[in-house]
Amino acid sequence: MGFPEDIARLERDLRDLIIRYEQYFFGIEKREPLQLLEEVERCARRYQNVNIPNTMQKFKYNSLVATLSVHRQKWTRINRLIEEGKFKRDRFKRSLTPPQGGERTPPAAAGAPKGSLERIFQEYRAASEACNLPVENLSRERIAAAIARQKPALMEKHRCSDVEFVVVIEGGKPHLKARPLNS
Repeated sequence: MGFPEDIARLERDLRDLIIRYEQYFFGIEKREPLQLLEEVERCARRYQNVNIPNTMQKFKYNSLVATLSVHRQKWTRINRLIEEGKFKRDRFKRSLTPPQGGERTPPAAAGAPKGSLERIFQEYRAASEACNLPVENLSRERIAAAIARQKPALMEKHRCSDVEFVVVIEGGKPHLKARPLNS
């Protein structure tokens, strides 16, 4: 095999290795892809002390070796965190799955009876606790004021008869989301 074919193979194998490591860190793969890592490193070392006359090929080779080096450092750091028990492998999975009964809570209308305001408050409080945020400063009055402040503007903006509010978690924080209702 010639040098251009080896570079193309190194690039393809490095891409596969990065994907395999990401799958390993997300918990999809059960074992670290050490065999593929060894093959990629062996291919990268093959031309380490060889003079490459073609500038484009030399640049491509050096870029791939640098990419491997950067990713290797990242993988070593993450593996060390896993061994120490500090790596949260489930962070991505938790963002996809709802925490304790659902990320989206049942909708409640702002102008509805006091029970729906109480429900929104309880859902917001539970969402704050699920995100490990302090709940001491939460009050029903602050949530009611936020709803009362937003509702008229939203009804006018969307030209609807009513607006329902839902508690959602975005970016690790609970938020009130409004949905226009047409009756």
